[in-house]
Amino acid sequence: MKEVTVGVVCFARKTFDYNAAREIYISIQSQLNNIKAVRWHCYNELVFEVEDAHKAIAFLKKKDIDALVCISGTFHLGHLALELIKHISVPVMLWGLPELPYDGGKIRLNSICGVNLDASNLYKAGIRNYHAHFGNTIDTDWIGAIRIISMLKNAKIGLVGYHAHGFFNLDTWHPSLYAQCGTMIEHYELSHVFNYPVNQQYKNQYTDIIEGNFDTGEINTSQKQKVAELSARLHSFMEDNNLTALAIRCWPEFAAEFGIAPCAAMSLVQAQNFVIACEGDVDGALSMLAHKALGAQTPFLFDFSQVNLEENFALLWHCGVAPFTLKDTASTASLDTYFAAGKGVTAGFVLKPGDVSICRFDFDGSNYRLLLLKAHGVTMDKLLKGTYLKVTFDVPVRNVLDTIIYNGIAHHASMVYGDFIKPFEIAARIQNWRIVTC
Repeated sequence: MKEVTVGVVCFARKTFDYNAAREIYISIQSQLNNIKAVRWHCYNELVFEVEDAHKAIAFLKKKDIDALVCISGTFHLGHLALELIKHISVPVMLWGLPELPYDGGKIRLNSICGVNLDASNLYKAGIRNYHAHFGNTIDTDWIGAIRIISMLKNAKIGLVGYHAHGFFNLDTWHPSLYAQCGTMIEHYELSHVFNYPVNQQYKNQYTDIIEGNFDTGEINTSQKQKVAELSARLHSFMEDNNLTALAIRCWPEFAAEFGIAPCAAMSLVQAQNFVIACEGDVDGALSMLAHKALGAQTPFLFDFSQVNLEENFALLWHCGVAPFTLKDTASTASLDTYFAAGKGVTAGFVLKPGDVSICRFDFDGSNYRLLLLKAHGVTMDKLLKGTYLKVTFDVPVRNVLDTIIYNGIAHHASMVYGDFIKPFEIAARIQNWRIVTC
């Protein structure tokens, strides 16, 4: 889960029950401290006037915050949010509180009207990255959206080689990626990985993982050793270069020049909570990182490989790169010589059943958009090589296929177990990314 830093202020006006607002604000601060992986910086005093707002600004500007929460403790001056956002340009949540019981026929907080005022002011000033929330507790989905935005903004993605041969749709225009997400790409040649030193401790670790988790009857001792060595190289390469994720041109050079395709090694290393995208898919790596930012475990970058219109299911498949920790309990995980004249050592297993969330950051030639889908993983026998999950959707699979095809979405997407859709919807509104869904 991506740690983020969030500033908090509480607006009030003395013509309303600001003492009650102060008590609520104290309670909220205590509540916020229970949320994991967030550094909170709360300006303790209520903000009544512009002068108070500038004191809050001075406090928050020292904290390098990723986002700002403006609580409408009571109705308040419209200047306050505008002043804060003028000086602190980050996504903002406008938080309205439920109205308290009336006291002597007078409305006590009028908090929702304060949110309405702030939202209208911001919107008409051309500031659209606000999120409105109403209730006694903070919107954790908005925090999730901030985690996604912060993860991409601070990510350092290594691109090893280029995209796979002919996969032009996976190309990334680096300036647009930086402009829209803030992400930096570091380029490396394939030889940097081929020749990277082997950490013996890591090699031993991955050898033990292979022996303890896979049927290796189809591969020889040399292939098994190469998988362990490549796993150690990838692990060290990402650690030593401080990479948040890696995208690798995994064919055709790996098998031809290194002697083994990286699929099985990627399965092993990704199970250690690293993010590695195959076929040089930088946007696929972004998708996986966004899932990881929310605390989702070990994303799987898959192909929509089979769509059965008659039986209404799809197969989320790839040639043996899924983290082995996602395996179901019924089938055996194996290392297989799947392609490249016996050099294509891949992991092979069926993924566990369960509800999954699907995401794809995808560049349309001008802007980024987000494919967002929910699916239901079901059990199946181990009938294929590679790693895969059979899924159904809440809509006909034909609708899913048409959505992907007629929006020109790339053929990879990230899959994780659990429901992680709402934070993406909020992040898309903040960042002005178009959502593609069924």
